[in-house]
Amino acid sequence: MTVALSSGHFESAKSGFDARWRRHALVLGGVWATLLILFARDVGDLATIYWTNTTFGHCLFILPVVGWLVWQRRRELALVRPEGWLPGLALVAVGGFGWLLGEAAEVALARHLGLVLMLQGAVVTVLGPNVARALLFPIAYLLFLVPFGEGMQEPLQDLTAKMVMPLLHLAGVPAVSDGVLITTPNGYFEVAEACSGAKFVIAMLAYGTLVANVCYVAWRRRIAFMAMALIVPILANAVRAFGTIYAAWMTSVEAATGFDHIVYGWFFFALVMAAVLAIGWRWFDRDPDAPWFDPAALQSPVRRRAEAPVAGLLVLAGASLFLALGHVVDARASDLPASMTLPEIPGWERVPLSDRAAWSPHYPTADHTLHGRYRDASGATVDLAVAVYGSQHDGKELVGFGQGAIREDDRWLRVETLRPLDGGFAIRMRAPGPVERETVTWYRVGGVLTGSDSRAKLATLKAKLLGGDQTAVAVLVSAERGDGDSRAALERFVAAAGPVDALADRVASGR
Repeated sequence: MTVALSSGHFESAKSGFDARWRRHALVLGGVWATLLILFARDVGDLATIYWTNTTFGHCLFILPVVGWLVWQRRRELALVRPEGWLPGLALVAVGGFGWLLGEAAEVALARHLGLVLMLQGAVVTVLGPNVARALLFPIAYLLFLVPFGEGMQEPLQDLTAKMVMPLLHLAGVPAVSDGVLITTPNGYFEVAEACSGAKFVIAMLAYGTLVANVCYVAWRRRIAFMAMALIVPILANAVRAFGTIYAAWMTSVEAATGFDHIVYGWFFFALVMAAVLAIGWRWFDRDPDAPWFDPAALQSPVRRRAEAPVAGLLVLAGASLFLALGHVVDARASDLPASMTLPEIPGWERVPLSDRAAWSPHYPTADHTLHGRYRDASGATVDLAVAVYGSQHDGKELVGFGQGAIREDDRWLRVETLRPLDGGFAIRMRAPGPVERETVTWYRVGGVLTGSDSRAKLATLKAKLLGGDQTAVAVLVSAERGDGDSRAALERFVAAAGPVDALADRVASGR
């Protein structure tokens, strides 16, 4: 049923937002400001990511875009009455609980998502369901403030390398591929994470979503545009990588890569964005002058109302409760022995580390790090590294970016992912020389042994929330790939060392 609007309401809308609107907006601004102060650590993390990580530079534009979207709706919005709405606290609670899970599991993505959900929940709680429906898309678009999608980098690396090869062969370039490495007679190229196209796909997802809402009404057209917006950047990035290698083949590697190809990539991406928009232009079906919503349809009586200040205080109380619980679980820790040693392995003797190409895993915040090399009677050598944590908190995590077998900006690079070894995550990696290694990683957390980052995070979450032993251990075995069979050497070493979980527990206990 449509509710008629009074002439007085229309007159107040023509002159701007009335006093009630200004009061609710002031309360919302205060709630948002307080939330950002309470969760200042996460706000600082997000600002750093936006400013320093080119994958998420587009996030700097999300708030201005949301502001523009609200501004576009201002005339109709002034005709919708804001009301404090207690059920909106459910979204705040979901965000707070998500933040708590992220704090316990040391998953920044969950913390950041939880914070954004609390900000969205504050809008719904302070302004009410009718206003929330009017601003549904701008409120939902705030989710793009969360830096997500880094998990796409490795799959897109592999996909880009596979797509480039047929293009090179079609152009007559005698190239061979080895994982993400491509070699031509006059060059050696790596399809690095920065060149995977993931940053383009992530940015295009935000851009495509905006265009699909602003320029289309029919859902079929929106879906078709989004599909094109995601597929075209992947194809275009493969063409860009092919162009770089082909230019190096025709001239020289120095000439082809002399200009910053990352900067060039963003110019290229801008052209791709323009091309996607031009292709979709023909099917735009939204009237530019049409209202964004019908304010007459958003006049439903609001139940479970609350005054704006009360609604705002309840939002802050709920968020503060989860923040306090986060401090409690974050303080949990286990005592560790003052010293630890690597175990003796039957049939293997300790030898000096390799001087052929220095390698050591990177766990800079571990309480104890151990690294040694072993050799058996056949002459095969295997490195064993163990990192032990008595507690985990922000900045001190077992699983984190730039940690593990390969650090950020390392001389070592991942060539390909290999089949697991006894449940451990295995990769083939290469350093200049070239020197190659096969490296396997396990995590031991809360009685769980896994090679999966996500399972290790879940085990951390369980240990932090439920209490108990907080010890977390990373175990890595690595063998250089040379004349011998590195996988066979690793298998013999792991079999001689005994179960990996028992090995991790033995080292962590100092026995």
